Amino acid sequence: MPYAVTHVLIAIIIADIIRDYFLKKKFSLIYILIAGIAGLLPDIDIPIYWIINSFTNIPDIHRAFTHTIFLPLILFGLAFIFKNKKLFKLDLKLTFLMLSLGTFIHLLLDFTLAGYIVLFYPVSYTIYGLNLVQYLPSIIQETFFPSLDAVLLILWLIHEEVKHKISDFI
Repeated sequence: MPYAVTHVLIAIIIADIIRDYFLKKKFSLIYILIAGIAGLLPDIDIPIYWIINSFTNIPDIHRAFTHTIFLPLILFGLAFIFKNKKLFKLDLKLTFLMLSLGTFIHLLLDFTLAGYIVLFYPVSYTIYGLNLVQYLPSIIQETFFPSLDAVLLILWLIHEEVKHKISDFI
């Protein structure tokens, strides 16, 4: 399973690329942060399981409810229900779009890189996943995710320096 940093960084990078290169009307960086946090949102089932399991003995619920296509689709739908609404100066449509983007990216990473997801749970229990990391040599498998985190962070920081001159803020 991709590390938490990978989920957050990929969501941030994709939202940032959309903002910088594809949209004419730029949006605030707070929405990039929201997309990044949403990139980790499906893994909320891990601490929920820990809490519930401390009181009762339940089976592991990781990658069940929160790792279905329904989560990003519901968030996407909420974007259009709350269009033209604001909460604490946040555009709710854009907020829900970023939440949908981040959660979808999480599912995509879990699907492609490591493990499987039950995409249509509880409607269907069929598992889907490419689990591409398993095809790498074992020595690479052991260091793939920490290395991916490092490479992503460095590349994103370079992009931010080139595009936004972040060193001006230091």
